[in-house]
Amino acid sequence: MKDMVLKKVEKIVRRHGFDDISVSMENGVVYFNGSVPSVEDFVQIGLAAGKIKTVRGVVNNLYYPGRKKKKKKQGMEEKIGAADIVIVGGGITGCFIARELSRYDLNIILVEKAEDVATGATKANNAMVHTGIGEYMGTLKQKLCIEGHLMYEKVANELHVPYKKCGMWIITTKHTLKHYKIPSFIADFISKRIIPFIVLRRGKKLGIPMQSVNRRELLEQEPNVTGKALAAVYSPTYGVTCPYHLTVALAENAMENGVKIMLNSEVTDIVTGDGIVKSVITTKGTIDTNFVVNAAGLYADEIADMAGAREYTIHPKKGSTLIFDKEYGNYINHSMSLLKFPRTEHYKGGGIMLTVDGNIQWGPTMESPSRMEDKSVASDDIEQIFRHFSLLTPDFPKNVIIAYFAGLRAATFTEDFFIRSSERVKGFVHAAGIQSPGLAASPAVAKMVLSILKDEGLEMRENKNFNPYRKKPVIFRELSNGEKEKLIEQNPLYGKIVCRCEQVTEGEVVDVIHSPVPALNVDAVKRRTRAGMGRCQGAFCLPRIARIISRETGVPMEEIVKNSEHSNLFVGKAKCLLGEGDDES
Repeated sequence: MKDMVLKKVEKIVRRHGFDDISVSMENGVVYFNGSVPSVEDFVQIGLAAGKIKTVRGVVNNLYYPGRKKKKKKQGMEEKIGAADIVIVGGGITGCFIARELSRYDLNIILVEKAEDVATGATKANNAMVHTGIGEYMGTLKQKLCIEGHLMYEKVANELHVPYKKCGMWIITTKHTLKHYKIPSFIADFISKRIIPFIVLRRGKKLGIPMQSVNRRELLEQEPNVTGKALAAVYSPTYGVTCPYHLTVALAENAMENGVKIMLNSEVTDIVTGDGIVKSVITTKGTIDTNFVVNAAGLYADEIADMAGAREYTIHPKKGSTLIFDKEYGNYINHSMSLLKFPRTEHYKGGGIMLTVDGNIQWGPTMESPSRMEDKSVASDDIEQIFRHFSLLTPDFPKNVIIAYFAGLRAATFTEDFFIRSSERVKGFVHAAGIQSPGLAASPAVAKMVLSILKDEGLEMRENKNFNPYRKKPVIFRELSNGEKEKLIEQNPLYGKIVCRCEQVTEGEVVDVIHSPVPALNVDAVKRRTRAGMGRCQGAFCLPRIARIISRETGVPMEEIVKNSEHSNLFVGKAKCLLGEGDDES
């Protein structure tokens, strides 16, 4: 079997014209070494190998111009503690795993290199809790998406995070088969009758409730949808949440149940001996442990490499999204997606989506950036989004964008989740390749990781003091007038509005600064309270938020940062710019 797979991979390499690339294989993992002319070749060869059915991982060490090796940071070997298990990564996956593990009597440490949780892929997705209908049949990510989707309502209620079953229209239009050279009456018939039937049948097979809707019914419920719509399938259980609110809530609840979270703590090495995990070295010191869960997102392959357990390469996929003013939040009643063929491989196509906060968002797109940290949004990206999604709502105003952003998906070349124990190092567990629908699948991913850890020998005794509930945070704008008055009587800071667009009070900002996972920079406050996410995008509230952080933490204003080291917002008081003693005036 190994020889057959190797021959297939070598054939792929020759077909691309790269005879000097060396190929090897071990335990179902393909290893590439050599060089290629471009990032496109790097991606194409990796994906081609990942498509082979028996290949479970692709380690792509091919060099291309512009590919940079990350400079290794120096860790601290001084021992700072011991843990039953160390989780690497404070995104949605890592924090779900931490909370799930806190149900047991274990010493758990989560390490995150950033200044806060939810700062990577987690904060930059479209927040959809997918049903699994859009995934490839038989994949692990489809299985876990279906399971995780069903768990969301309970989790959201326990943690007091926003979750709404907004429903999803899967729409066919006269553009659905426009790419193909077939008579329009045949294309319309297929789009109107055949494609919805296939979608419904697939949903039934997966246990996903769906219903067929004709053009008239669709336009009655969504009067702003294009007149070129032909039919739709409605998926009522599609949901939407807030990924960073959820991640912060998971982290806080995990901490309340005994988990230690170390922020600004980058993993620099993982020590093994006799094929067993021994310790994790970080920029803050060394933690002795025999179990590591690698939930490091875009850097999962680098963490695996440190342990000598690399079985995949992460190739980032960038997606750009537009956010529109809340004034147009009622333009549609449900989220919607356009079925258009041929579909881009490993891309559900994005959509026009509702958010839990009342905005509409369009996107995301998909492309392979040449740099790992490329989160730029170009004018071409914005034009592409308008071109594609205007096919659904052609009359939607284009001048009400208030923000745009790009996120990076942590994809492997097999284009599936990579969740398993290492073949090489006992006690090292991969939770990698978690791209869309990672948000929806994350509670089921956590359950799966716990099962793997148990099989690896981690002893799990029930934590009898586990509390699944998190205290509901104050959201002033959602309170009744009576509740607001009572709250202001107790604490006058709730009577001071610091963000006019989102009606965020000083009391709320102070609350998150002193929360279990403290918000110590402007963006951390923004993620928790929405201060700065409104129409003016922080023009009014940013200096006020910075001043409150400075007052509450004792950090001088010129040291307050937007989101991370070297993102300082101020250089000093305005008079310092006049240049004391300068004779020129």
